[in-house]
Amino acid sequence: MQTVSSVLDSISDVGRDASRGGYSRGVYTGAESSLREWFSAEAAARGLSVETDRNGILWAWWDATDSRDGALVTGSHLDSVPGGGAYDGPLGVASALVAVDLLRERGVQPNRSLAVAVFPEEEGSRFGVSCLGSRLLTGTLDPDQVRSLKDSDGITFADAARSAGIDVSHLGRDEDAIRRIGDFVELHVEQGRGLIDLDAPVAIGSTMLGHGRWRLSITGQGNHAGTTLMTDRADPMIAAAQVVLAARTVAAEQDGARATVGRIQPVPGGTNVIASRVDLWLDVRHEEDAVTASLIEKIHGRAQKICAFEGCRATLTEESRSGTVHFDGALQRTLGNALKRSFPGAPTLPTGAGHDAGILGTIAPTAMLFVRNPTGISHSPEEFVEREDADAGATALADVLEDLL
Repeated sequence: MQTVSSVLDSISDVGRDASRGGYSRGVYTGAESSLREWFSAEAAARGLSVETDRNGILWAWWDATDSRDGALVTGSHLDSVPGGGAYDGPLGVASALVAVDLLRERGVQPNRSLAVAVFPEEEGSRFGVSCLGSRLLTGTLDPDQVRSLKDSDGITFADAARSAGIDVSHLGRDEDAIRRIGDFVELHVEQGRGLIDLDAPVAIGSTMLGHGRWRLSITGQGNHAGTTLMTDRADPMIAAAQVVLAARTVAAEQDGARATVGRIQPVPGGTNVIASRVDLWLDVRHEEDAVTASLIEKIHGRAQKICAFEGCRATLTEESRSGTVHFDGALQRTLGNALKRSFPGAPTLPTGAGHDAGILGTIAPTAMLFVRNPTGISHSPEEFVEREDADAGATALADVLEDLL
């Protein structure tokens, strides 16, 4: 039987990013499409029936009954942030496949169907909307808006999805898929230092921090870098730099808040050109949704004042927002009981990251398992999981699935 690490080793060369380090596996790019093909082949080799639904979600079915309604579903995603680590997403997928192997090795006879699902564009790194596949499935995104989303090269989501063989005319809320999800359990690499400090290999997720993404467009006057006096400029880059600092200040004033500017895009982007516009993307998070809204309002207010002083204008656009999620209590207790066999005393931890399990929690009971990350670093090439911990995670997942089947 394969280990989780051996499964991941088989895709270790897919999507390597020579300039950033780590992996860049944007949805429906060559790298992510190769991973989708890899998953289909791995699932088929295990006798699972693979299909792609109307929103591009992959489902690999172990049909234990005549009905797929109310099935037990696990899985994660295969896309990555630019220059991301090897485990964010793929660890959950590989662990689900190995958990199926373990269940069969144990001679488990399921009382309901089991599916391993792969959700597209969880990171939102290509089209700017996180958990896009699960949001489409649950109907929380307008399909027309999704079809018109563009990546940094101007390619629309519709064109990218068509290139992957998806009929984009059918995007949107999927009642058949919703009916099939009885419970959803997602395994994920831990994105923090909780488990290494607690000396535990796995944990149960309790809550998922509310978060959102906003695009702030700062417009000024494009001009020549050499002929325009410093006193004659309306430079949006100067305003943008101050807004980045303002976001940090606003977040630091609020306990438990996070505010990040991880992407800045000047237009036109020439070295000897004063930009005419600078777009920057804000990621803001807090456990209280009202506080998140207040933080954005404060940052936007400071941006307006900064831009007025610099002779620029600021426009804020919300791209996505998710409230704080409390994972299903009964399902958490089931996970706790299942883990007593192999992982007694497994802790319960919150997460500051977003996941498809949070979106699916609006339509079905959901839960999460986290696997120790000794670096505490994620969304970076330094993200790491020890081989023994990866196998421990698959064992924990198999224990949970066995109890739920």
